[in-house]
Amino acid sequence: MPETPLADTHHEHEVQLGPSDAQDDEDYDSGIDEASSTRSSLASLRSSIFEFYEENGRTYHSMSAGKYFMPNDASEIERLDLQHHLFRLTFDEAICLCPKKDGAKRVLDLGTGSGIWCIDYADIHSEAEVIGVDLSPVQPDFLPPNCSFEIDDLEMDWTWSKSFDFIFSRFMTGSFADNAAIVKKVYDQLEPGGYFETQDMALPIGCDDGTLGEDSGLWIWMTWLMKSMEAMGRPLSAAQNWKSLMEEAGFEDVVERIYKWPTNGWPRDPKYKRLGQWALYDMDPVLESAILAPITRALGWSHEEALLLAANARKVLRDPKVHAYWPIYVVYGRKPIAERKQNAEKATA
Repeated sequence: MPETPLADTHHEHEVQLGPSDAQDDEDYDSGIDEASSTRSSLASLRSSIFEFYEENGRTYHSMSAGKYFMPNDASEIERLDLQHHLFRLTFDEAICLCPKKDGAKRVLDLGTGSGIWCIDYADIHSEAEVIGVDLSPVQPDFLPPNCSFEIDDLEMDWTWSKSFDFIFSRFMTGSFADNAAIVKKVYDQLEPGGYFETQDMALPIGCDDGTLGEDSGLWIWMTWLMKSMEAMGRPLSAAQNWKSLMEEAGFEDVVERIYKWPTNGWPRDPKYKRLGQWALYDMDPVLESAILAPITRALGWSHEEALLLAANARKVLRDPKVHAYWPIYVVYGRKPIAERKQNAEKATA
């Protein structure tokens, strides 16, 4: 089993400088050497972030290596862009549902991936400042002037000095060891009246007519994926819990909506048939990419065993006689406006 680097790149990139003949000169300025050391260290850190590591034939993020289970190579970035299109089909071309789909001033996207959501939001709302954050620097260079990306680990301390009025996340289940802690950070980083919206996929896979058996390759794949992620301490349970976590953190007027993505084009309804066809394109490669890291890292399976598991699941995923679907949860809520008044009263006290 390939060994997974788990070192935190925030702390490991120090450049060792050898002795310099200049230090013997009377006019030597130690500040020059310190500045050079700082520049070298920063250059080394930036370089390390772009040096992805390879595992089972896929590449993964190097910052806080080993935390996120999905790869970051070109095929995955292309898939994420396709997935964005699938969400737009689901929402009749909208990219989010909360009231901040219009009118936001400062927007933060957690785990932005390819960055396509940020770019779309920034294009639609030129008045908004849009920031995307991810462990991997895989976003494009050509961006709207009001859009930018940052590479950071969201499980570490957040250091933004300004509040946001809209924080967004998509498909972050399995990304965090403590989802409640992330929701608390979101709550604290929002200004009063600001919104948090999550869009996530839930497991287990849904089926309402019994055509997906628990002995099928797809169900077995899902079961092992969930076991693997639990063993890694990052269970795939965020989607069903976002609503309660947001309410416990203090959000009000929390809304939960549940959608269905058919596993293929099995539905008769034209819209759902189209959704299923696109979902098949999106999820077919996930059967391999999602299982590889968790099951080899946490449970010790071989690369070949993981590929066989995915291949058996793929047969079921593509079978139109199996009427299964992926549950999609959208949850959003508002930070109470009353806090604005309370903060003002404290400031004048």
